[in-house]
Parts: sequence; structure tokens; C-alpha cells
Amino acid sequence: MRKIITADNSESFLNEEIGESYHSHKGAVEEALQKYVIPCKIREIAKTGKIRILDVCFGLGYNSAKAVECALEENPECEIEVIGLEYDPEIISRIQEVNPPLRGYTLYKKITPQKTAVKEGKVTIRVVMGDAREMIKKLEDNYFDAVFFDPFSPKTAPEMWQETFFREVWRVMTSKAVMATYSCARMARDNMSKAGLVYDDGPIWGRRGPGTIATKWV
Repeated sequence: MRKIITADNSESFLNEEIGESYHSHKGAVEEALQKYVIPCKIREIAKTGKIRILDVCFGLGYNSAKAVECALEENPECEIEVIGLEYDPEIISRIQEVNPPLRGYTLYKKITPQKTAVKEGKVTIRVVMGDAREMIKKLEDNYFDAVFFDPFSPKTAPEMWQETFFREVWRVMTSKAVMATYSCARMARDNMSKAGLVYDDGPIWGRRGPGTIATKWV
């Protein structure tokens, strides 16, 4: 992996084996806000006093770390649970090498491949290591208020964008939950639809096309 500096001065990595970076070059932390936190209405949910987030392909944890930051700004008493799914222990180890402008990232710095669960106050973060397609099967039905879906692209990692996986995402989402992802690939959207998710355009940020947001068809 090679470290890169994105346009908002936050660090990311280029996975040279895959040929893709973990975040937008336009800004890694800003991407977390624009592509995930805002579309999934994290601030609004925080007002209820409790929020559960599924961070698929956790990586450096920026997406959920920004969500935690925004949720606590909105409601300092909010109870927050983040469950991350991640296959690669190397990217987890790289958390120690970055210093993003995220309040509360010190908690994420306590996460290592050997220690994948941390808690501070009312914030709990647990990273489940292994193939996300299998690990998600162990999670509860109707549990998460928001899903951040951030694998490598459908072209590079098509196995992560299949109907079978989206069916599991559907299963673990609450009836009001929103799933957000950066991709608008036709294959991905078709598979979301087959799995019972209703999709719409997400924000256009850092790419020519929009991201995708999806909710449950119930």
C-alpha cells in the first residue's frame, strides 16, 4: 500500500495490488461526510438518542468516525454502536499511520488487528474480521439505522455487489434505515433492486455520476 494525501489534506492509501485507493482523491474525510453521513441522515437519527451503524468494508474507519463526530455534535448523550466488516488486517493496521481531522479518532487508534472492539463513554466500535459476505450472516435482523457500503468498485470486486449480499444488507436494516454507497453502477443497482432495496441517486461528489442511496421495500 502507498500513502496518498487527498485534496482536503486527509490521508488515504492506494492499494497497488487492487489498483484503487480507499477514498476519493477529492478528500477522504469530506467524502465520508458527503457520501455517507449526510445521505444516511446521521444527525437526524442522533436526535433520537441511539444510533446503530453498519460500516461495510471498514478500512481506516473514516466513514463511521465522521458519523460518530456528527452524531455527538448533534446529541452529546447519543448512544452509538458501530459494527464494521473488514477482510484485510493490513488496512486496519494502517489506522496507526494516519491522523485525519476527525474529533474522536483517538478511539479508532485503539483498534488493531488484534484488538477489534473498543468502547468509550456511550460509543462502541467493533470490527468483525473476515469475508463480509459471510460475517454479515451473523448480524441481527432489523438492527441497523444506517449502512455505509464502501467496497472496492463493482469492476474490481464484483462479488461484493451481488444480489445475495444485498439481501443480507436488507435483512439487517431497520424499516427506516438508509444504505449509502459511492457507486451508481447499473449492475449494483439492479442487484439492489432484486434484493428488495429501492434505490435513488445519492450526491454527486468527487465523480461524474451520483452515488446511490437505498431503502427497504417493505
